[in-house]
Amino acid sequence: MKIDILASGSGGNCIAVRSGSTVILIDAGIPKTKIEKRLLDAGIRPDEIAGIFITHAHGDHIKGLPLASKYRIPVYAAEGEWKDIHGVDEELHSSLSPGDFVRFDFYGKGKPEITAFRTHHDAYDPLGYVIEGEKKVSICLDTGHVDSDMLEAMRGSDVYIIEANHDPDLVAVSDYPDSVKARILSDFGHLSNQQAAGALAKLVQGRGERIYLTHLSRQNNHPAIARATVEAALRRKGFVNGKHYFCEVV
Repeated sequence: MKIDILASGSGGNCIAVRSGSTVILIDAGIPKTKIEKRLLDAGIRPDEIAGIFITHAHGDHIKGLPLASKYRIPVYAAEGEWKDIHGVDEELHSSLSPGDFVRFDFYGKGKPEITAFRTHHDAYDPLGYVIEGEKKVSICLDTGHVDSDMLEAMRGSDVYIIEANHDPDLVAVSDYPDSVKARILSDFGHLSNQQAAGALAKLVQGRGERIYLTHLSRQNNHPAIARATVEAALRRKGFVNGKHYFCEVV
């Protein structure tokens, strides 16, 4: 199974997951031409994509969706999110609810492959996704907190792609308006480093899992802070980065 994080952050988000000959995208938040170029750089032809799965319909997650109409790619999103998704031919629309799955026969067993779970963000019906191919991959992007249902959906994954958006102390002293600070820190905003670390401490079992910390704020975070926060939480469980798990900040 191969994962290419084509873009991450407030400027746009797009993740390619390849299992066997099947490729899907999670989000398409950068311009179509950039997605095409980055796919080709990763050795993926755009016309190979079997489906695009949208977490929610904010611009940094859907900007490049004209790609779908160009290459006739089905697009999957929660029903409410279609209110803010435009430029995708109607016959390519598919709606998902938490617990729904889409079958892609990655390796001949016909099992559920991509399952949606509910997240918590200031969108209509935001979703995260669990992808089961040769490995289990959990993708949890914009969310203000991680609840028990989310943990249960992600449990046992080989790969965790999770947002570590901000350090609360940096948000507090930032020049953002108070309303924006409150949004970021709310239960429907973004995960802090500490929240991401807390979730991972409940999930990681020290069996070589790969962790990708994503969607870092340019102003209110730093890769070294995000990594150190996660490493400290997992060290309390006796796990060491590079030995029991592998953590990369995107």
